[in-house]
Amino acid sequence: MYAEEVAEMAGRIRDEDIALVRERSSIADVISEVVTLKSAGGGNLKGLCPFHDEKSPSFNVSPARNVWYCFGCGAGGDAIKFLMDAEHLSFVESVERLAARAGLQLRYVEDDRSAPRPRPQQGQRQRLVAAHAAAVEFYRAQLGTAGARPAREFLAQRGFDRAAAERYGCGFAPDAWDLLTKHLRQQGFSHDELVTAGLSRPSRSGTLIDRFRRRLLWPIRDLTGDVIGFGARKLFADDDGPKYLNTPETPIYKKSHVLYGIDLAKREIAKQGKVVVVEGYTDVMACHLAGVSTAVATCGTAFGADHISVLRRLLMDTDAVAGEIIFTFDGDAAGQKAALRAFEDDQRFVGRTFIAVSPDSMDPCELRLAKGDLAVRDLVARREPLVDFALRHVINRYDLDTVDGRVEAMRRAAPLVAKIKDREKRPEYVRKLAGDLGMEIEPVQRAVLAAGSGQPAGAGGSGPTRPGPAAPSLDSPQSKVEREALKLALQEPVLAGPMFDAVEAGEYRHPVHQVVRAAIAAAGGAATAAAGAVWIEQVRDACADLAAQALVGELAVEPLRIDGEPDPRYVSITMARLQWGSVTGRIKDLKSKIQRINPVSNKDEYFALFGELLSLEQHARALREQAAGGL
Repeated sequence: MYAEEVAEMAGRIRDEDIALVRERSSIADVISEVVTLKSAGGGNLKGLCPFHDEKSPSFNVSPARNVWYCFGCGAGGDAIKFLMDAEHLSFVESVERLAARAGLQLRYVEDDRSAPRPRPQQGQRQRLVAAHAAAVEFYRAQLGTAGARPAREFLAQRGFDRAAAERYGCGFAPDAWDLLTKHLRQQGFSHDELVTAGLSRPSRSGTLIDRFRRRLLWPIRDLTGDVIGFGARKLFADDDGPKYLNTPETPIYKKSHVLYGIDLAKREIAKQGKVVVVEGYTDVMACHLAGVSTAVATCGTAFGADHISVLRRLLMDTDAVAGEIIFTFDGDAAGQKAALRAFEDDQRFVGRTFIAVSPDSMDPCELRLAKGDLAVRDLVARREPLVDFALRHVINRYDLDTVDGRVEAMRRAAPLVAKIKDREKRPEYVRKLAGDLGMEIEPVQRAVLAAGSGQPAGAGGSGPTRPGPAAPSLDSPQSKVEREALKLALQEPVLAGPMFDAVEAGEYRHPVHQVVRAAIAAAGGAATAAAGAVWIEQVRDACADLAAQALVGELAVEPLRIDGEPDPRYVSITMARLQWGSVTGRIKDLKSKIQRINPVSNKDEYFALFGELLSLEQHARALREQAAGGL
């Protein structure tokens, strides 16, 4: 996730500037604002992890390398990653906040990385955010005027009093063409700023007029709480515009990335590991006021991949920590269609997806108004797995009293079962589907296997696999010395780099260690690196899987197995011991092979292998001498 966001930003913020932010951001200072840190020896610091409950400190900080890692939950990274996790910011927001803290000016680039340019209109975001903040106050004041009576009645009819309106910043765009525009111009905002912000627009005559008129407004905030846009609801029958009108795309408002209510819900989403996705602004308000504090909604667009990325970051949606994503949709045809679209996105989440549909086909706002807060909480509590809902919806379209109906329903439902990401649940859903259809399990099982035949090999779990050679235990002497070598490359690249890079990747036997070793090579090799967060993040980003990325964070802060500072002799001993395990293993294999060869009938092969054995034994003796007095 983190590496993907870094890659995404590489085309916007200049790589050198990101590296400079990492170098200039004191990890201890940034984390100390959230976590009390104490000395852990060896220059490292330790404290209680802010990302999971623990009684003894397992959260480690290495000021020398500007990185952190928690041995309890496996989270780790640099100052950028800490702000992303602790404050629920995007990569961009974290870099910009740290840059401002360090007094650095970021440079942005277009798609062509070779053409860096200063960020246009320095301070543009701040100006646009300030314009929106002023607009919020203007619209909130207008909600109390005589002309805003329909807006107040709209809120009251849906169960929202004045306190609720103030809590969510509701406002009213008056029946005037340019009242907001004139107000903001008087406050010093320029013509171009108001157009760029989406608050004003040119009229047919060329004059500047307000974007919104005669509408109830909700301010839309980003993760940090800054207002970046508005959602506007039609109130009057003679308004020929759409029911809901949103701010257009602007430099600070991207509707595919925005979730209404995320600023209020983010901490509870992270704390509970759960998010409730509703369909509208009033549904978010109703859920929050009813005690469902993790509710969010999209803003004028369908729920999509970018929204999923935001929620996965908040949920810490990983193999180790899988959260719950609960969709609430109306019970009508449109709501059911939306639910099935959500199931298509299920594979993008690691966590479990659910659906909550009111038996009376009411949305959360209607349900709260009709039956109270408890009914809204019960709606979420009675959620069912999204796959169950999707299967039932498909099956109900066919007449199961006929052979044709049962077979067609099986064909339509089988791909849904094949898509279930938890492979251990697929056999149970095959049995459930067979029971629901009133069919034998064998034809249903064949249909599911056929539907999943286009998946990558092994994804469907159909058929035995040949086990490969067993990897050495992480507690074995070989694995321990491999771990020490990788720590030297990550923590002391200037010292260890030349000797480390000279030892080939084939000397590593544990699969995860092999991935990290390959990542170090892909990052340019240890000999070319300088110690610190930039080097560690380069290796982490080059890792091919999540387990290796986590191991990099762990090795970056784990103390070396030596008292005092490492020196060239210690590096030499470590690399010799690393190769010793591999060489002795090859010697053993060669001896076994030689014993199986007839030296008379296979004389050439016998002497070739014997010569190779002598060479390896000579190499082994040299390594043994090099490793003398080691770990």
